Amino acid sequence: MKKLWGGRFTKSAEEWVDEFGASISFDKELVMEDLEGSLAHVTMLGKCGILSKEDVEQIKSGLKHLQKKAQAGELQFSVKMEDIHLNLESMLIDEIGPVGGKLHTGRSRNDQVATDMHLYLRNQTSDVIDLIQELQQALLTQAEQHVETLIPGYTHLQRAQPISFAHHLMAYFWMLERDKQRFKESFKRINVSPLGAGALAGTTFPIDREYSAELLGFSGIYENSLDAVCDRDFILEFLSNSSMLMMHLSRLSEEIILWSSQEFQFIELDDAFSTGSSIMPQKKNPDMAELIRGKTGRVYGNLMGLLTVLKGLPLAYNKDMQEDKEGMFDTVKTVIGSLRIFAGMISTMKVRSKNMEKATRSDFSNATELADYLASKGMPFREAHEVVGKLVLHCIQKECYLADLTLADFKAASSLFEEDIYTALNPYEAVKRRNSAGGTGFEQVKKAIDKAKELMNGKVHV
Repeated sequence: MKKLWGGRFTKSAEEWVDEFGASISFDKELVMEDLEGSLAHVTMLGKCGILSKEDVEQIKSGLKHLQKKAQAGELQFSVKMEDIHLNLESMLIDEIGPVGGKLHTGRSRNDQVATDMHLYLRNQTSDVIDLIQELQQALLTQAEQHVETLIPGYTHLQRAQPISFAHHLMAYFWMLERDKQRFKESFKRINVSPLGAGALAGTTFPIDREYSAELLGFSGIYENSLDAVCDRDFILEFLSNSSMLMMHLSRLSEEIILWSSQEFQFIELDDAFSTGSSIMPQKKNPDMAELIRGKTGRVYGNLMGLLTVLKGLPLAYNKDMQEDKEGMFDTVKTVIGSLRIFAGMISTMKVRSKNMEKATRSDFSNATELADYLASKGMPFREAHEVVGKLVLHCIQKECYLADLTLADFKAASSLFEEDIYTALNPYEAVKRRNSAGGTGFEQVKKAIDKAKELMNGKVHV
């Protein structure tokens, strides 16, 4: 098969060399974006009088026919044609004859592929933002139902203080809100057109880059043709934002895995998001959460891979940059799949409230309440900390908890203790009283949920 760029060459590469250099195996993902960009480009060529009206209409008709075939899955791609651009141009020529070759007037594959990726990431970023919102809604719905459900709060994976389960869930809501805002912020750098920058230096044809950008819905154009064809910052930013998002999902995955274990028994995942064992009939494994935790690594890897590809490249385009696509496609697939799974997993999980509350009563997570109690009576906090530490040690030696001690035991430690100490030790009261802004007190959690609902409805901005 004759290559569309083969005029300068007297010898063809061997088949295995063609296969190594070809990108069609993965950049066929860009078929609809490439056709969309070509339609805008040829329309612009017609507007500027570079191509005749007849040629433009014939080319547009051929491109639209290829769009229909692509949507029906009827296009057959060839490694000999290397990439999505040459494959589609060859198909267009087959469809409408030599006039199809005029489509490439005033552009290069360099600005063409950059345009394709801007279009692709623009669409995918919008989908990611929508899916983050769906997961936020799932968290918000669960949080509304569990404002007064108690759960141990942890530091160092050791029980620290009792908190509202809704408060814990809402921590992830706000993490996701930052993720969403990062994707929204990056959108304006994705939504810029490189089309018409040519190979690196623009073109001698009197094209109208602003017009083609307008046709494609871009907010503007790259101001420098060199920058336009070799910029991959917008992909790096997407991969970076995706890495932070996956890190947050991985952290929540880890907690879900712990919470659903026999040791915790705080939640039960729906069967749709769990699997069994081929040998142990009793098993219900949180495989989807584990997969998301594991897939986080590949998203990190895609970011590091592209950073490494780009770090030593001179301007402008280099073949190395062909390595920008597979990691991008893989990250999009991973992030979108993970968000969809998570929204379903959170919305269907069963919360075992009694087990959670029981856990807050069989530990020393109310020790801080005891120290705060003494501090409120006038004792310096450092002294109160030591008094309570000794009481905890006493309980450990006696194999009991603070609430099991008698008033006489408390009085022996400090005369400041009164009968109301047992109210202070109650986990429910302890959580209820933590009413500082952003705290776990029930009224504060309700305020946070109300603010989150307004945010989701577009009434406030963060």
